[in-house]
Amino acid sequence: MKVIAIIIVCMLLFMKSASQAQSRMADTAALPAPFATRSVTNFSKVIGWDNGRTPVAPEGFEVTLYAEGLLNPRWTYITPNGDVLVAESNTIKNTLMQAGAVILGAAKAENMKKSANRISILRDTTGDGKPDIQQVFLEDLNQPFGMLVIGNKLYVANTDGLLRYPYQPGQLKMDSAGEVLMDLPAEKRNQHWTRNIITNADSSKIYIAVGSADNIGNNGKDVNPRRACILEVNPDGSGEKVYASGLRNPVGMGWAPGTRTLWTAVNERDEIGDDLVPDYLTSVRKGGFYGWPYAYFGQHPDPRMEVSRPDLVKRAIVPDVPLGAHTASLGLAFYTHSAFPARYRNGAFIAQHGSWNRSKLAGYKVVFVPFKNGKPAGPPEDFLTGFRPDNPDSKEVYGRPVGVTVLPDGSMLVTDDVNDRIWRVYYRPPRRI
Repeated sequence: MKVIAIIIVCMLLFMKSASQAQSRMADTAALPAPFATRSVTNFSKVIGWDNGRTPVAPEGFEVTLYAEGLLNPRWTYITPNGDVLVAESNTIKNTLMQAGAVILGAAKAENMKKSANRISILRDTTGDGKPDIQQVFLEDLNQPFGMLVIGNKLYVANTDGLLRYPYQPGQLKMDSAGEVLMDLPAEKRNQHWTRNIITNADSSKIYIAVGSADNIGNNGKDVNPRRACILEVNPDGSGEKVYASGLRNPVGMGWAPGTRTLWTAVNERDEIGDDLVPDYLTSVRKGGFYGWPYAYFGQHPDPRMEVSRPDLVKRAIVPDVPLGAHTASLGLAFYTHSAFPARYRNGAFIAQHGSWNRSKLAGYKVVFVPFKNGKPAGPPEDFLTGFRPDNPDSKEVYGRPVGVTVLPDGSMLVTDDVNDRIWRVYYRPPRRI
């Protein structure tokens, strides 16, 4: 009996330690007060990659150019036969982006007025780690983003609707017309236009990430229940439900390996200081409410609300892993292959596009969050860097990562939309002597 008691005590201590570690990662007491620093507009200046410069990965990894000549490659998806679909789409320039477009330069400013509105296909027939086929697969879309294959159907999420096409693995061109399964909200002030999609293990449901239309819902007065949420629908577009809400701009989604738990990377709100509010990676509870716009990072009330909802503030769930304020954390991929060292297996990679609302730039990298038994096992750590010069005061950046996707061979793709490129990261084991 004593042995059993000792074992139980050890298990309880272990669980307490893990809980404390998790609490430290999501410690809301460490947040500054609102407006502790003033809100600033600080757009980065993209200078591009020259002289063979590439992003930088940890020792043992190699980074190579996988594809170029695209037009704002945002998101990638691996088809069942290993082809890479690339959603090429862009933000439609609005008042906020006028100043940023000037800083980005004339050529990119012109591009920001447009969106390619297409999906390209990349195929590597030689196995050399670089596609030798690159062509347009599907055109005439409306800011496409998420892509998904279920059986013999291809799903594409435009900003304003979910489409379905007949599909056969290996086809290089979509010649069939798409069927609109459902409309998605896309108001005129469509600030967060991306619509990512993912299915569950048995492909019985589709989950659609829909960001908010603006920063804080017109101070709480204008909150569309179909935005700032993850929707759940049947594969035919029927049975729509709000799976989770209060998520200002959920983008990347994934299932924690070995679990049935959905996770998402979320961009939080702006304009209350340099270090508010942290973007985050979080597990998503069915029916859960994550605060937007009434509260942030748990039950911290947003002081700008003109509509008071203490009931919702009290319900707000604390996210699992803070990712830094104004990092614009977008892409999310769980690593389930064996090509990377063991410490990366089952962990999460998150691409940080970098934001504009901080006096010193933040983001512009890919971070890694280790997982153990389906839960975060440590704080975020830098994985793919080199998107910025070493000078922390510089406004210049070489590129901006968006999407993260793992190829069948275990290497990883990272899109760089402002440079119209996709990078490939792979591990080269050290030679034995």
